[in-house]
Amino acid sequence: MRLSILHDSTMLQRIEMALREDIGTGDITTECTVPTDLTGTGTFLAKANGILSGMEVAATVFHIVDRGLVIDASLTDGMPVLRGARIAVVEGPIASMLTAERVALNFLQRMSGIATATASLVKLVEGTAVKILDTRKTAPGLRAFDKLAVVHGRGTNHRFGLDDMVLIKDNHIAAAGGLPAAVDLVAARIPKERGIRIEVEAANLNQVIEALNCMAVDIIMLDNFSLDEMATAVKLIRGRRKDVQIEASGNVSEQTVRAIAETGVDMISVGGLTHSVRALDISFNIREKE
Repeated sequence: MRLSILHDSTMLQRIEMALREDIGTGDITTECTVPTDLTGTGTFLAKANGILSGMEVAATVFHIVDRGLVIDASLTDGMPVLRGARIAVVEGPIASMLTAERVALNFLQRMSGIATATASLVKLVEGTAVKILDTRKTAPGLRAFDKLAVVHGRGTNHRFGLDDMVLIKDNHIAAAGGLPAAVDLVAARIPKERGIRIEVEAANLNQVIEALNCMAVDIIMLDNFSLDEMATAVKLIRGRRKDVQIEASGNVSEQTVRAIAETGVDMISVGGLTHSVRALDISFNIREKE
């Protein structure tokens, strides 16, 4: 199947920046060794099991380098991929493929790694109503790509940036003179009718109670709570405020995520999805056209 090309202006700018960073004034090795009229095929092969993400990004990389390159994909973003599977084939000038391949692979491997890690956690909480969330702990300049990969892994995007919603954390609380004071300051500046949600990070049960007493609060984050503390907090919140959602954060792994979900929280945020990426092993092999 033919892949569509990205049209998001921010993502296109980032791709073009990555290509300028890599190519500089020119791919001197390829220019010296590969005839411009030499054509062939390049094949993306999976060298590990996972979830594919970034194929449309890779296609866009090739398109920007040379519109004469034709990409035919066997798999698309969000699909499972098995080790040894052929993901896609690129046809056209070999010189152009060589110039584009590293940037294409950098995006594809990173995004597929994020999608694979996300899908693993999502599967571990199946049967519960819990959503797996990402965070703002993304690679600078790559947030749109990192968060798209989370979606391909069936996760849910949290805040995209600081202007999406209010998240009052420990440093905000300290600067404002306490949790209730911080919430009051926000509520005074941002009318409820604007539809901007207010989330508060709670470090202990006392702060959970303080947050519950602030009617402007929409979400309470339980930050680094033990499982017992989390279960107690969930029971307390559910008993007092049916309108408040509960997010768990901190110390989330494949070993702990199910137990956290079973405490009854609504969401689990995982910074490791994007800040500690293990790239999925994917190769790109080029052959001259016979």
